[in-house]
Amino acid sequence: MSLAKETEMGRDEIDEFVASRETGVLTLARENEPYSIPISYGYDADTGTFYMRLVSTAESEKREFLDSAPSIRLVIYDEEDDRETYRSIVAKGTLQELDPADLSVEQIEQYGEAKRPLFEIWGHGRDELDIKLYELQPAEIAGRRTEIDRDAF
Repeated sequence: MSLAKETEMGRDEIDEFVASRETGVLTLARENEPYSIPISYGYDADTGTFYMRLVSTAESEKREFLDSAPSIRLVIYDEEDDRETYRSIVAKGTLQELDPADLSVEQIEQYGEAKRPLFEIWGHGRDELDIKLYELQPAEIAGRRTEIDRDAF
């Protein structure tokens, strides 16, 4: 039997954790129907803002959800190599679509931090893909660190 000690992460620890990761799971919800996708992101710890480049096709389920201005949750998690420390954050809010022509230098830098989509994994040609830029300034963000004592008991 293993024992776990769970600790709420403070804002500095959340910022450090999120800034050191690249990917998470974005869940979009509308009318009690969820849609979850893996994403990559950039993060500005000074403003607490996430930057995402989301790719879809015009008729895709992802596009339907994004166009509905859904509530969202972004989950970022990992486990340390020793498998004794687990960390996760949940950010809640709404996505704001950005017009590339209106981006500031700081925003452009954050999008540079997000991995570019791999077009080769899509079953559609590049000319059929719709690439939109979003930011998330969470209404809420919380993090937890869990320490596992596998030797106890």
